[in-house]
Amino acid sequence: MYPIHSISVATHFPPPFERLEDLLGNLYWTWDTETRALLESIDPVLWERCNHSPLKLIASLPNERFDELAADREFTAGYDAALQRFDDYMSGAGWYDREFPDDGETSESIAYFSAEFGIHESVPLYSGGLGVLSGDHTKSASDLNLPFVGVGLLYQMGYFRQRITIEGDQLESYDFNDPSFLPITRVRDREGRPEIVEVATPVGTIHIGAWRMNVGRVPLYLLDTNLPQNENPTLRDITGYLYGGEKEMRILQEIVLGIGGMRMLERIGIEPTITHCNEGHSAFLLVERSRRLMNELSLGFEQAARLSAAGSVFTTHTPVPAGHDVFDRELIERYLGSYITETGLTTDQFLQLGRVRATDETEGFSMTVLALRLSGGRNGVSTLHGVVSREMWREVWPDASLSEVPIIGLTNGVHVGTFVSSEMTEVYDQTLGTEWRENLAESETWGRAAEIEEEDLRRRSDTMRAELVTYVRRRLQERRSETFSRGGVGRNINDVLDPNILTIGFARRFATYKRATLILRDRERALRLFRDEERPIQLLIAGKAHPKDQAGKEYIRAITEFVNEAGLQHRILFLEDYDIGLARAMVQGCDVWLNTPRRPMEASGTSGMKAALNGTLNLSVLDGWFPEAYDGSNGWAIGDERTFVDAEYQDEIESRDLYRRLEEELIPCFYDRRTGGEGSWTDMQKRSIVTMAGEFSSHRMVQDYTEKLYRPAGDRYRRLSANAGEGVRNLSSWIGHLEEIWSDVTIQEVTLSPKDMKLRQGDTIDIDVRIDGGRVAPGNIQVEALVGPLDETGEITDGQLHRLKRTGEDGNLSYHTAEIRLERPGQTAFSVRAIPLPSDLVTTPDIGLITWSERDQNA
Repeated sequence: MYPIHSISVATHFPPPFERLEDLLGNLYWTWDTETRALLESIDPVLWERCNHSPLKLIASLPNERFDELAADREFTAGYDAALQRFDDYMSGAGWYDREFPDDGETSESIAYFSAEFGIHESVPLYSGGLGVLSGDHTKSASDLNLPFVGVGLLYQMGYFRQRITIEGDQLESYDFNDPSFLPITRVRDREGRPEIVEVATPVGTIHIGAWRMNVGRVPLYLLDTNLPQNENPTLRDITGYLYGGEKEMRILQEIVLGIGGMRMLERIGIEPTITHCNEGHSAFLLVERSRRLMNELSLGFEQAARLSAAGSVFTTHTPVPAGHDVFDRELIERYLGSYITETGLTTDQFLQLGRVRATDETEGFSMTVLALRLSGGRNGVSTLHGVVSREMWREVWPDASLSEVPIIGLTNGVHVGTFVSSEMTEVYDQTLGTEWRENLAESETWGRAAEIEEEDLRRRSDTMRAELVTYVRRRLQERRSETFSRGGVGRNINDVLDPNILTIGFARRFATYKRATLILRDRERALRLFRDEERPIQLLIAGKAHPKDQAGKEYIRAITEFVNEAGLQHRILFLEDYDIGLARAMVQGCDVWLNTPRRPMEASGTSGMKAALNGTLNLSVLDGWFPEAYDGSNGWAIGDERTFVDAEYQDEIESRDLYRRLEEELIPCFYDRRTGGEGSWTDMQKRSIVTMAGEFSSHRMVQDYTEKLYRPAGDRYRRLSANAGEGVRNLSSWIGHLEEIWSDVTIQEVTLSPKDMKLRQGDTIDIDVRIDGGRVAPGNIQVEALVGPLDETGEITDGQLHRLKRTGEDGNLSYHTAEIRLERPGQTAFSVRAIPLPSDLVTTPDIGLITWSERDQNA
């Protein structure tokens, strides 16, 4: 029976707890340890059954329980204290206020777009690491008090729930996200009507509403197409499933997120100076922002796009091709045909924005390339990923040297308050002083962790491991896991795991490059480790394979078959339905965090950072974030920093090293941990905390974004948009003029001296260059030498640019020279180029006018 009308009935909060609505209507409680503990104390059993959703918990309570709570002095005191902390937090200042006080002229507004936000397990609007990263970014933006707003999608069904059969098959199901039990409110206009924006497409107009979710001091706006105005079911279902459907649904979701998101911000009165695309899903916002600037400032698309790019930041998260959305021409024309007309571009011109080789009609339209072309600030998510990304996307800037491809490495971090355990919070309070919470990114804060008492740390670790075992046993029973209930230990829960033995955790998305089965590669060697009677190990595994990733699903089946055949159901457990709650329990309770990606496929990885916060030691391949963190005393590295061509050979070499590390170093160190002293288990735990906790916090990450990307973007945008866009008009005019005449510039002669004698490291070499500028004045030309070693292809890939000094002019000719110190031994190569005099408003690669010397001149 279909209803004629529906309403959302809000939870009733009886006196004296009316302000529970304020407390629970803001997700600040998810990272306030004391408030989380207070909510759990209301009904610990129901708290677990509700997956830690306080709104579901309160709605399920009988009225008499509120009476009991009102009479409980300890609870009411905790409730009052929680409200006071919340009020103080919401009205307080933060790092941003101290570092960048508002002078009335440089105010910022940062709009952060992401297809998923992982704030808490009770708000399932995420699938994995990208979403959790977005959530941590948002929480730290709140803690630091950035002028920040988030934009995402409200998925009716979210991401799938996972069950594993006794044979190891992954089954997927979906739960409805009832808005009544989410901490959200409908965005309405002054008359109380829902705000709705529209995006016209050739297949019908998409009507888009929005909900507001408060994440501390940050408003997060979640777009929704499940509206009666969308009579076409396809349009109504756009926000149905996270990453659901085929390419057609994906492009519709990205139109809603990017174009609809910008229009919703405008409707509610938010005009961002800085927009941040977290991955390419939201890249259409850059086109929409350009279109709006065209209308507001009477600019052409190229001018408007340059202005929009000045104030835009783009983060790419993966070197895996499947992580980058690519659409064919037919889809672009079907859903964006009329919209493209509004930009003044032809379809071919628009498609060129999304191609690596702009005029190659065989290429699809890449959302990542679109974001790279239309953003002024770009980054990968670790130092290594920055290197990989520059190599991966260098053809977008074909004339730039590899080292100056404008993608920096800015390493991810994790939100400390969300993932640190109550046990370790007490340790830090005692050792670091309570002010550590306000100075999470400071190295001085975490340096004091070296003073943690070793016996206290051992005791806390033992307690957290025991709590994890209890949690896993309860989770197995409550969820009636088929692999547990039908397995060999299903009739005796106390046989599952042992709270006293070395516990290893592996939890992440089940993509094949993450190599979940590497620890099981040598069956006999693995069996000896798990069956050892004196020094055994146990392994907890969790993660979801994308419903269409059959290879990832085969990894789950392979693990299940290994466990069943070996009779190790009590020592190796695959935990179903990986979410933030399970992740939090695992990183807090495991002794070792295992990470085995195939280098260099892991862009960053953040689970090991969460583990380090809790004294859990990392055993990891040197990929993603770990090369920056590992120093030989704070965990264990698997393999080295080589890049392999043969994946099978790489797996064999690194699995052997993994077993060696376990057998010879890690396992003996753990079971001898009570000896203490330098190099002991507890000493390594403390070293891990000292070196990783602050450096890999999301507070440090957001501070880096602010200083390296947001503030420069805001400065560029203000300067170019001032006086009705006078700055961008002048910049575009200058670049346009140079484009017309730059072909005149030739490098006529390059002389190196000395060049025939053997030089030593530390010696210098002189470079002299003669340039014919033609119609380009010598003062508009800068000459640079690229100096560095050759790679196996004969290219300078790790070179440094040295600016040459102009020493004279003769008509169109100009003369330039430099003395360059040879810093590295080995074969060194040189090349010379001419570029327009650099501007701090746009990078040399983005201008694209680069003239290189002919190869035969580099003698």
